[in-house]
Amino acid sequence: MNTDFTCLPKLLGAFALGMFVVCSTGVRAADDSAALKGLKEGKIAFDIHEGNPKLLLARLDVIDETRQSLIQQGVAPHFILAFRGPATKLVQTDQEKIKPEDRVLAAKVAARIKEMSKAPGVEGFEQCAVASRSQETKTELVLPEIRVVGNGFISLMAYQARGYAYIAP
Repeated sequence: MNTDFTCLPKLLGAFALGMFVVCSTGVRAADDSAALKGLKEGKIAFDIHEGNPKLLLARLDVIDETRQSLIQQGVAPHFILAFRGPATKLVQTDQEKIKPEDRVLAAKVAARIKEMSKAPGVEGFEQCAVASRSQETKTELVLPEIRVVGNGFISLMAYQARGYAYIAP
């Protein structure tokens, strides 16, 4: 009897792959269908006051991931991103107001905001003038994608009154 075992590793590999596929079909992908049931749109006003540029970039990434996830699940996003507090210094163009060690990341924040401003579902960015004053920045030096509002708290209250969920990440 002549037995050729050269194909055995390939057969075992194919068997293992097949078992993995069969056994993993019971694992369900995470989704938000229960929470989103019946919703056609998701209106969110984000209150952003993170003064660490690395953390601010991470927050912007999660907000954009949320936007994309809503779209993928058939819900139209309507996002407002409102900046106040220490985040104020990171969304304006006066380099002297940004710590030298934060300037490279602040430029990445600006690029991310510019990119997100063109994304479907991002209705706008706002900068609180009260926060600009308290952070000693000039409202005329806010990034061009961001509109300055008189008082961020009033603006956030108004969005909530119009059905936007308030989220402070």
